[in-house]
Amino acid sequence: MTLSYWCILIAGLMPVFTIAVAKYGRRDFDNAEPRAWLDKQTGVRRRADYAHRNHFEAFPFFAAAVLVAQQVGAPQGQIDGAALVFIVARILYTVLYLTDKPSPRSAVWLVGYLSVIALFVIAARA
Repeated sequence: MTLSYWCILIAGLMPVFTIAVAKYGRRDFDNAEPRAWLDKQTGVRRRADYAHRNHFEAFPFFAAAVLVAQQVGAPQGQIDGAALVFIVARILYTVLYLTDKPSPRSAVWLVGYLSVIALFVIAARA
């Protein structure tokens, strides 16, 4: 299995990590209405939920880009490199979100987004 496929797996697990941060240690979590409960949270729990939602939003675009690049036979090293940039950016994005650093977080988000665009460019050039 290629590094880029492992990156898809990691990207798919990121929402699980961030929602765990939002819920961890709270005995009042309402599993019957988790979204309503999450909407009432503040601070790091609220930001973890927002990061969780953003990970879900970013995942399809990234996974599609990797799969398209693979399908057209683009150079594997380039695919792996762009996929790895995405994962590193998303990890840093999460840390910056949880630590409430919005401006650097937005810059890192852009790096991750551009790495997905790069995957499509790599595919187009194959």
